[in-house]
Order: sequence, then C-alpha cells, then structure tokens
Amino acid sequence: MVVGVVSDSHDHMPKLRAAVDALRARDAQHLLHAGDWVALFAVKVFVECGIPFTGILGNNDGERDGIGRLTPHVHPSPHALEMGGRRIVLAHDLGKLPEKAREGADVVVFGHTHQVAVEPGPPLLLNPGECCGWVTGKCTVALLDLETLAVSILEV
Repeated sequence: MVVGVVSDSHDHMPKLRAAVDALRARDAQHLLHAGDWVALFAVKVFVECGIPFTGILGNNDGERDGIGRLTPHVHPSPHALEMGGRRIVLAHDLGKLPEKAREGADVVVFGHTHQVAVEPGPPLLLNPGECCGWVTGKCTVALLDLETLAVSILEV
C-alpha cells in the first residue's frame, strides 16, 4: 500500500491541490496530513479529492468545530491508526509527542518544522516538509510504501 503524506499546507490552495494531484498521479491509496491546514476550505480539498484520508490538527488550525462537522477524519494530535499492516502515529509537533505514544509504532509522521526529515527506525520518522512553500520556497510531500517503508520525497 502506498500512502501520500502532506503537512503544513497553511491555506496555500494552489500548492495543496497540486500536491493532491501529484499524489493521485502516483497512485496513493490513502492520504495523511500532519496538521496546519489552517482553514476549513483547505480540509475540503482532501474531503473532495476522492482518496481516503486521515489527518490531525496542528497549532495553527482554526475552525476546529467546523472541521469536525465537515469530516470525522481529522483528529487531535497525536492520533494512531493501523493501515497496511503498520501502526502509524500522526503528530504535528514531534517535540510534544510523549515517548509512550511512539511505543509499538512502525512509522511516526509529523510536521511543524516545515523541514523534510526521514530517519530510519524503528520507528521510521517522517516529516514531508511543507506543502505551502511559505518558509522554504518548496512544496514537498512524501510517498510512503507501507510494505517496505521506503520513502520518496516529491517536490511539487
């Protein structure tokens, strides 16, 4: 199973749509978002894209009640899920993730820093960088193969 990983989209709608299109073109079967969507309309891009998704809230997300009414697939951080035979933990700020939350995880997906990070595990630590490109000037996302835990970073 191949999963698309996004973080820190910060309302940059053209970049977010381009990121979803790039991940769809590479046959991502599920999307993960590690927070800082910012507004409800950014979440709608995932809701309407036709690919199943799971996301979390970040420190810059407003309209939390509206997001909750829009979709049950965006959770407070951290959030753990099982997918493709792997236990994945989504956390916006890795520095605030309790060590206990990492126990048993195959993958920890995080954001917040706007910097790409891939550290082999266990658990594999993955920050896809920033989708918005506001800080680094680059829109980056990741593809994660859940069978092999191979990661590809894509610049969109």
